[in-house]
Amino acid sequence: MVKNVAIVSLSYGIAGEEAVRFELEIGLRRLKGYGLNVRFMPNALKGVDYIREHPEKRAEDLLQALRDPDIDMVLCTIGGDDTYRLLPYLFDNGELAAAVSGSSKSKSKEKIFLGFSDTTVNHLMLHKVGCRSFYGQSFLSDICELGNEMLPYTRHYFEELISTGTVREVTPSDVWYEERTAFSEEQAGVPRISHPDRGFELLQGPPVFSGKILGGCICTMHDLFNGERYADMPVLSEKYHLFPDADDWRGRILLLESSEEKPSPEKYRRTLGYLRERGIFSAVSGVLAGKPMDEAYAEEYKHELISVIGDPELPILFNVNIGHAAPRCIIPFGVDAAVDAEKQVIRFGQ
Repeated sequence: MVKNVAIVSLSYGIAGEEAVRFELEIGLRRLKGYGLNVRFMPNALKGVDYIREHPEKRAEDLLQALRDPDIDMVLCTIGGDDTYRLLPYLFDNGELAAAVSGSSKSKSKEKIFLGFSDTTVNHLMLHKVGCRSFYGQSFLSDICELGNEMLPYTRHYFEELISTGTVREVTPSDVWYEERTAFSEEQAGVPRISHPDRGFELLQGPPVFSGKILGGCICTMHDLFNGERYADMPVLSEKYHLFPDADDWRGRILLLESSEEKPSPEKYRRTLGYLRERGIFSAVSGVLAGKPMDEAYAEEYKHELISVIGDPELPILFNVNIGHAAPRCIIPFGVDAAVDAEKQVIRFGQ
């Protein structure tokens, strides 16, 4: 059971800006309502400019939270777009591996690490040092939801995680929500617009498949391979061998979900091409694709997945409630997962 939560800003420092202070207060009330002790790490609330200019301080916060034997859960404030800049400060002298190793020795179980979006990079960092993690929610995006309560589907998985230390199974949401277009204080208490959802969609392949899940935001993966946004991101990714090679993907399930940028079908296809070139689709046992935000390009993404993968025997499960489309479940990385499209469930081992 989680008692002590450390909140970190590893990508984007918006949590430290005055404009979102009311959101932080909403989220803190909810976390304390669960009886949780909440600690913002020393640099987490120093604002956008400071966080952008000091990746070494972001790394310090993560390492400190991982080393602290009293911390049960490391919760990311939100995503962003440049957490790759932490790589030298976490790997040049084995800092992250040492922090994870020390943490596992001082506690009977691994800490929970939870985040999504650009945090995909942090999940890959933790995977590199053999640490399991949880993908799918963040503090500002989910705990600080502006409605009168957390979205019920989202809340269910968060409550399961903090009360049991894991998630045992994921089933589809009955509804999906449009993304908010305004986040001012006047929006507090305003409900989101919802629509009926249609469950998991098997695009091709056998309905039952299994393997440990790994992956994340396809937009972040694009930047790991393509230097259009940050020229040094692919360079550092290659230097530190951040993205697993095909052998590491063997038998795994690849998770892909698209960001609020709503990438064009062409960009989506290009990123799938990068993955194919690296032999990922020849190695994995299946693909999970998240529901796109506001269902943007959903049909086009389905077409691109089938077309680029080019193997009708590889299972592709689409419309999973994970990532940027609300509501969000939580998916454990690094544990055995069994997908059953007919029964509409993904079950996880321990």
